Amino acid sequence: MRYFEHKIFKGFSAKKALAIVLLSASLLACSSNDDEDPSTKVAELSDLENAFDVEVLWDRSVGDGVDDYFSRLKPIVAYNKVYSASRMGDVIAFDKDSGKKVWQADLSDINNERSFWDSRISAKVAGGPTAGLNKIFLGTESGKVYALDAETGELVWQAKIKGEVITQPAIDSGILVVNSASGLIKAFDARTGEELWQVEQDVPALTLRGISTPVIASGGVLIGSGKGELSVYILEKGQAGWTTEVGEATGSTELERVIDVDSAPVVFGDKIYVISARGNLVAIDLKSGRILWKRQYSSFRQISVYRNDIYITNTSGHVYALNRINGIERWSNMELTNRSVTGPAVVDNYIVVGDFEGYLHWLDQETGEIVSRHKVDGSGIHSTPTVVDDVLYSQSRDGDLQAIITPKIVSAAQ
Repeated sequence: MRYFEHKIFKGFSAKKALAIVLLSASLLACSSNDDEDPSTKVAELSDLENAFDVEVLWDRSVGDGVDDYFSRLKPIVAYNKVYSASRMGDVIAFDKDSGKKVWQADLSDINNERSFWDSRISAKVAGGPTAGLNKIFLGTESGKVYALDAETGELVWQAKIKGEVITQPAIDSGILVVNSASGLIKAFDARTGEELWQVEQDVPALTLRGISTPVIASGGVLIGSGKGELSVYILEKGQAGWTTEVGEATGSTELERVIDVDSAPVVFGDKIYVISARGNLVAIDLKSGRILWKRQYSSFRQISVYRNDIYITNTSGHVYALNRINGIERWSNMELTNRSVTGPAVVDNYIVVGDFEGYLHWLDQETGEIVSRHKVDGSGIHSTPTVVDDVLYSQSRDGDLQAIITPKIVSAAQ
């Protein structure tokens, strides 16, 4: 039952859980049939002659990674270091250029309370890391929030929030905002850990196991909800601003009406782009919350906005490029159907996504064609790769972290 307990749904009764298991069983039965439904079939990778081979700058291990648990832990780059974490509680800082380990902290025993004879217990780290004020912030499934010194890894402060912290905190103007799976949003003084304010959103009886990463922009905190809405709160005091409906509940059952906004909203200029797990991709005016356009796409993965394009991976693993101004689709790629494809990352002239077998795929930005492929680790890629200064950082479920460079390709026309 680990898959259901840790990956998909939260807030469901035994009766609802049984319904989900039966639904999954029917899908598995279908997959054993030669005439299986194309919508549930996992695409096999076709032979590919790489247009280029990527260069792995360095390859390091981040403890035991996240195993097969739901997680959005991913590497970040700050203060000339790469920071990452494992579910067990290993937090490691690597030199950005060489990959040399700078420090390592153990959140499973951050207070040095465990005796020599105690076995290690997982800290269940699931949210973060986030960098700011020369600190690294992380959250856990048990509702703990930690602030570590970015240079040494030493504990600066720790706090508690009701509910699981399974996404990155956000920081701006000295305020750290943490969103929890219980619907509670709490703001802390990022320097001291003092609680500043909290608000609570209503959480439906059945939601996806995933919550929206808070995003801070123009003095407001943008947060998606399990009700399919995007709301803004004033950063300084937590007062509610506008709320806009993104998802559309159209089914007749609770399962069919799950419309979470789990993907982090993306702010680009004076517009916000956000998508729901079932419903719409929406462009919203940042100031008023007014919907500028919406298109029928569904996703819980991170979306990317680059220049005049939006790149998304939908719930079936299809990758799309859309015009940012009007939402018109430019291209689609359906070669990775049902391969648990990550959100897209933009690097150079390509879009990069990972899949459940540990492959990274480079798609041409203009056409959507897969042009190259690289395998990180057979355990799978669980979160959107991080790209900083044209270097891509990707971490597998087993904790294999690679820093990768995409070769610069100069076309013959140039």
